[in-house]
Amino acid sequence: MKTYNNPKWWTKENDSAWDRTKAAFKRDWDQTKHDFGGKEPDTNQNVNDTVKQAAGKQPIPPRRTPNYEDVEHALRFGYGAKAHYRNQYSKWDSDVENQLKQDWTSANPEANWDEDREVIHRAWDYDERSLSE
Repeated sequence: MKTYNNPKWWTKENDSAWDRTKAAFKRDWDQTKHDFGGKEPDTNQNVNDTVKQAAGKQPIPPRRTPNYEDVEHALRFGYGAKAHYRNQYSKWDSDVENQLKQDWTSANPEANWDEDREVIHRAWDYDERSLSE
């Protein structure tokens, strides 16, 4: 692989800006490959996202972050579990986590609790009232 050197005027600010821009470009590249039939996931990235991310005006999600369709089932489960168990468990703790792990793995034997736990927890904590405030 060929090695390149920075010009004398290159600063840490250039590095920081480039790191941000590079990450946005990588997500844009993943999206382009997906759009043309590649096996990359749909990152729901468009040119406006890329420009905002490169400018530091929008956070850059990690590459290959699962898209909504990949996590919908776990979100649905966590949201429904909160409604089902709300009188039994007032907050997320080890007791509710053990119960949900049992429910999740029983209903979805092929699923991996350790991979899905964070999404399920996020849905459990979701509060629609916070959207109207």
